Amino acid sequence: MLRVLTLATLFPNGVKPTLGVFVGRQTRALAAQDGVEVQIVAPVGLPLWPLSRHSHYALLRSLPARETWHGLAVHRPRYRVWPGMGAGGTARRMADALLPVLREIRQSFAYDVIDAEFFWPDGPAAAWLAAALDVPFSIKARGSDIHVWGIRSDTGPQIVAAGRAAGGMLAVSGAIRADMAALGMPAERIRVHHTGVDLDAFRPVDRAAAKAALGVSGPLLVTAGGLLVRKGQDFAIEALKAIPGATLILVGEGPDRARLEALAKHLPVRFLGVRPHAELGGVLAAADVMVLPTVSEGLANVWVEALACGTPVVTTDVGGAREVIDRPEYGRLVPRDPAAIAGAVREILADPPAQAAVREGALRFSWERNGAELAAHLAGLVR
Repeated sequence: MLRVLTLATLFPNGVKPTLGVFVGRQTRALAAQDGVEVQIVAPVGLPLWPLSRHSHYALLRSLPARETWHGLAVHRPRYRVWPGMGAGGTARRMADALLPVLREIRQSFAYDVIDAEFFWPDGPAAAWLAAALDVPFSIKARGSDIHVWGIRSDTGPQIVAAGRAAGGMLAVSGAIRADMAALGMPAERIRVHHTGVDLDAFRPVDRAAAKAALGVSGPLLVTAGGLLVRKGQDFAIEALKAIPGATLILVGEGPDRARLEALAKHLPVRFLGVRPHAELGGVLAAADVMVLPTVSEGLANVWVEALACGTPVVTTDVGGAREVIDRPEYGRLVPRDPAAIAGAVREILADPPAQAAVREGALRFSWERNGAELAAHLAGLVR
């Protein structure tokens, strides 16, 4: 029996059900493996009063300290955060708060390994906890943890040290594995671990009917993700001007929304906000093209989800894009430039690939494979 303690600051909860949705789905796939038991520690960061009275933190305070999620035990211990005071001490504060909790959990659940699901702050915290508890640990890199937190002077050295101390590491793409090695992590201990996709929830549909249900006629483009400068929705909006008759739908929320709304004024652009993950497949399947002009990614889950829906992708040549968009029917890799994006979209619209042919690109990604690979990786650390 392999007993795994998953450590994940990015994990679905009652306040943010889409937070870390892929971490949650991966954890369920791991728990579904024969001979594997899993419990989850999903820490909740809260500031001191009076900041803790802010509506965002008030909602987080309402989360239960322990609950059952899809049949799995989830512990939500609290740790202290200091908004605006720098991030350098976050991982250590989290580890100090979690150590007594993990000791208590171990009395009834004798976990063999700690599986940290993000490099910051989960990775350094896992390193300290594993040393104190004398258990092996793994850390998974997903994208911004390496490309953003990994290059900062206050967090980067902690991330690299945690990687060097880990028994093994995972990377969502070969490209991010190379980026980790470039930071100084031992490449021979980094295993590429691609995401999965729910091929039942994300599948082709009658595109014309799906567009009609959304009140759209003509070409439809969709971009999905946080409304952040680095995701590049502004490039998609600018590209729309050179795609006659097209509509752009943005799924997601974030601090860049006001600027994007101003940019999209008088254009056929719709903002859907955050949608339940179960609804995303219907929107992606309605689209003729999914556009993601991102500045960096590990391996964007929405690339794979779009392919599963039979929708080709136009995205930038970053991260693991070449590991997903590796045939012409799956889409195009373009510079982060509105004219290049518009040209690629027009090319696809002029000769659209069959939905079934596009879906072939997603069949190599499954949660069953993902869970089996993760179980084998963690079992190897224990042996």
